[in-house]
Amino acid sequence: MKRFLFLQGPISPYFRLVGQALTARGHHVRRVNLCLGDWLFWRGPEALNYRGRLRDWPAWVAALMEREAITDLVLLGEQRPYQRLAIREAHARGIAVTATDFGYIRPDWIILERDGLNADSHFPRDPAAIRRLAEAAPPLDPRQIYPDDFGRQARWDVLFHLANTLPWPFPHYERFLLHHPAPGYIGTGWRLLRRPVNWKRGAARVAALPAEAPLFVFAMQMETDYSIRAYSRFPDMDTPLALAIRSFARHAPRDAHLVVKVHPLDPGLKRWGARIGRMADQAGVTGRVHYVDTESLEPILPRMAGMVTVNSTAGIRALQLGRPVIALGEALYRVPGLTHEGGLDRFWAAPEPPDAALMAAWLRAVAHHLQVRGVYYMQPGLDAGVAATVARLEQGAGPPPAL
Repeated sequence: MKRFLFLQGPISPYFRLVGQALTARGHHVRRVNLCLGDWLFWRGPEALNYRGRLRDWPAWVAALMEREAITDLVLLGEQRPYQRLAIREAHARGIAVTATDFGYIRPDWIILERDGLNADSHFPRDPAAIRRLAEAAPPLDPRQIYPDDFGRQARWDVLFHLANTLPWPFPHYERFLLHHPAPGYIGTGWRLLRRPVNWKRGAARVAALPAEAPLFVFAMQMETDYSIRAYSRFPDMDTPLALAIRSFARHAPRDAHLVVKVHPLDPGLKRWGARIGRMADQAGVTGRVHYVDTESLEPILPRMAGMVTVNSTAGIRALQLGRPVIALGEALYRVPGLTHEGGLDRFWAAPEPPDAALMAAWLRAVAHHLQVRGVYYMQPGLDAGVAATVARLEQGAGPPPAL
């Protein structure tokens, strides 16, 4: 029997259902709610409420771990302040840590990884080790099996974050967001309302580009995402964008174009079109750098000469299609033989394509050792994800400790 402690998880019933299934299988389960949003998604006798201050949290959670003889800590967002401090206390006591998040492979996969993701991952960056892991993995089924519900995800996300702005009953909770959630939701809502117009305009801009010209893509990410805040050297998205545009201006072929694709859930707190336009003007490449807001990257990928990103999962999709990718931050797929390793300035003229066999091995190893099939929000994928998660938690999250 294992003894589990759950902290903040996905904004869905996923953690509560996993906890109930583990309890039914004879395991001991505890949950700590840090805020009202947590409480809304998991209430019951196994749930404890922490209403103290962040500075007192390490001692409180350490005492809980010892009192309950915890063997396993399970959480999402291992870089959030409360999570990071709890992980430190867990490691000091030999407690296994499992982190979850949306899958590296999208759309219907869930990450279950030992200790952390991306730069904190134990997954190897050595091609030979990746191939060995793949040999022990079953073939990858590339089909989407389980649909999810974006509308439900959005509603629950709003409920969680707006609830946490209330001063009661968790008066000392410190939010992990960069900004108050209200302006972000207003901006995102406005962008979603204008989505048909923006998508049509973005698709028209891409279609108008010269058919024979080399076309590069910069895949933007959310500034609030810990992929940027913790797993890159960049303090914001402006910095890597300016870096890429200056490099493009100096080193890309004169007929090349750069398309900057905004993240679909960017709140619009920054006027990216104007910012990117100024960066292009300052670099002397006005007319060759294009800001677009399109439904997805799929229509662009087939004609793309290469992708620049910090560590977006869009890079994985590009690699799957055999397109060169350079990752400017820490990314699980930043592996010699997969991503371009010759530096940003060389990327524009001589981008290195991925090794197709190594990419197939990477996908197979990641799917088997770091993920389970399922989704957070919609049946039957939620039930499938819960069942697979319970089995993996009983077994122990990957990759194998030997690596």
